[in-house]
Amino acid sequence: MMVDDEPLIRKAVTMEMNQRGAEVECHTGDFATELRRVEMVDTFASGPNLMAALENAEVPDYVLVDMEFQGEPTGGLLITRRLHERYPSIKIIIFSGRFDNPLASEENRAQRINEIGAVVMEALRLGASAFVSKNAAGGFSIENILRAIACLERGEQFYFNYPVMLTLKEAAEKWFDLVGPQASIEVTDAERQLLLLEAAGCTASEISNRLGESDKAIQEHQKDLSQRFDIVNKSAARVAKALSLGLISPGDIHFLPRN
Repeated sequence: MMVDDEPLIRKAVTMEMNQRGAEVECHTGDFATELRRVEMVDTFASGPNLMAALENAEVPDYVLVDMEFQGEPTGGLLITRRLHERYPSIKIIIFSGRFDNPLASEENRAQRINEIGAVVMEALRLGASAFVSKNAAGGFSIENILRAIACLERGEQFYFNYPVMLTLKEAAEKWFDLVGPQASIEVTDAERQLLLLEAAGCTASEISNRLGESDKAIQEHQKDLSQRFDIVNKSAARVAKALSLGLISPGDIHFLPRN
């Protein structure tokens, strides 16, 4: 679904997406993938219209939310908050042309980057998963939207349209550096040791010997971690996810010697 106060934008996105039969590659388990059709099922001119429709409609996988509504630069954040609170399963994509271009002048650049970064982090805090530009080289295109959906379907936490949104990218990087990694998943000390042993190259049997648990118990712990991480049940994926969330540190990994 989509909420945008510009009728032409709503019509253009719907027409191109549905008439071309847009598809993205989605993971279905382990290394299996399949192509799935992306269809715009409905569009709305305001947040209240969207929320009212969702009361009696099948909940979509994604909602495109315009950042600026009727002259309010960050009006889309209110919609994002309400949508995420009521329907947390929906992945929200901020759809905007507000951050497209590099700043024209160096004057007040730092202040402007800080202002944009604050908006980005607030949108992420309220539930947004991606930022996509309304513009594309050579005319309107839905490729930016499809790239965002494909990345999120692969299990990536965030997506930023690049290289169009240069100023947004710069602001986002600065703010991510300031706030540091935000781990929304907690692990026990035993689970952290398991992840470090996996990172070191230990097999499930070697981990069970070191932690004093059965092979089956270790496998259950691994499966549980993968489910909580929302990833495929593979050691490499678990280690990568744990590193990205800051749950383990590269400096704490003691690699096994090569045989």
